[in-house]
Amino acid sequence: MKPRLPLPIAIGLLVCSPLFAADTVTEKNIGMELARDIASETVLACRQQGYHVSAVVVDRHALLRAALRDDLAARFTLDIAERKANMTVMAWMDSGAFRAARKDIREDLNQIDGLIVMEGGVKIVAGGYNIGAVGVSGAPGGDKDAACARKALDKLSERIEFGDD
Repeated sequence: MKPRLPLPIAIGLLVCSPLFAADTVTEKNIGMELARDIASETVLACRQQGYHVSAVVVDRHALLRAALRDDLAARFTLDIAERKANMTVMAWMDSGAFRAARKDIREDLNQIDGLIVMEGGVKIVAGGYNIGAVGVSGAPGGDKDAACARKALDKLSERIEFGDD
C-alpha cells in the first residue's frame, strides 16, 4: 500500500503551489539609515589607514541606498565602488571571491553596464539573509578596500543582525 500524505500537509502543499502565488511580497532589505552608516564607517575605516575612498551601499536588488566620497578620493571611485557592490549582489558572494572563482567569465561580465569584477565588494547579511552589499574603491588594492568594508560591518554587526524587522 502506498503511503498517503496527511490532509493538512496535502492542503498546505496545494496552497503553497505556484497556482496560489501571493499578490504581495514581504522581504528583508537594508534601510536608509543603516546603509548611510555603513558607507560612513567604511570611509572612516579607510581614512584611518591613510586611504581616501568612496563607499557605496546597494540593497538586495542593487538599487543605490547610500554613497559617500571622502574629500580627497578620486571622482571615479564612486562609480567603481557602485559597480563592485552590484557585482556582489549579482553573485551573492564577495566580489573578490567571485573574481577568483570565475576567471573564465571576468572579461564578459566587465562588459555589462553597472558591473565590474574587482575585489572590494562585500555582501551584507542579516539573519542569514542577503540584504545588500557595500562596494569600496580608492585604497591601493581591492583587498584593502574590502578590509575597510569588513571593519565597518563588524562595527555595526549588532545593528545589522538585530535591526528592526
